[in-house]
Amino acid sequence: MARGKVQLKRIENPVHRQVTFCKRRAGLLKKAKELSVLCDAEIGVFIFSAHGKLYELATEGTMQGLIERYMKSNRGTQADQPKEKQILDSKDEISMLKHEIELLQKGLSYLSGGGAGTMTLDELHVLEKHLEIWIYHIRSAKMDIMFQEIQLLKNKEGILKAANNYLQEQIEEQYGIANITPMMTTDFPYPLTKQNEIYQF
Repeated sequence: MARGKVQLKRIENPVHRQVTFCKRRAGLLKKAKELSVLCDAEIGVFIFSAHGKLYELATEGTMQGLIERYMKSNRGTQADQPKEKQILDSKDEISMLKHEIELLQKGLSYLSGGGAGTMTLDELHVLEKHLEIWIYHIRSAKMDIMFQEIQLLKNKEGILKAANNYLQEQIEEQYGIANITPMMTTDFPYPLTKQNEIYQF
């Protein structure tokens, strides 16, 4: 039975989205390896997940070597281009960065309670992706701090146990007994001293 055509849009369910990402990522890396073997091509692939995790593949040598080769090739291409083209590329990059800054400013105003009507659906999707990455980093930092605090508490617990054992040994050496219990009886409500020992039968 043939599979139906998959509609290319963002998967809203986060579990389904993560499963699809893992399956497609593995398929993409497998196809890159196959293309490299079949065609004797050098292929490098970078993948950043929605949570900012990096996956990479270099079919020949290391990824660093491929990047250096790409940079050399790119420098040669840029040198061949006229200066006007390079200026236009710089202007495009500046305008793109300005647009991203404006989008983030809109997002901040939206988060502070205003500007909801001024954002388009695409802008809200971009803002949502940024928020997911920020939440991931915040949770990671929070977990690191919690682990550090747990480790500090464990260290304090070890110090207190060692001090307790030392004090117990000192008491045993001084009094020659393993456990010290208060001299209290159920029949006589007050501690026995030399003054009231005469009243015992």
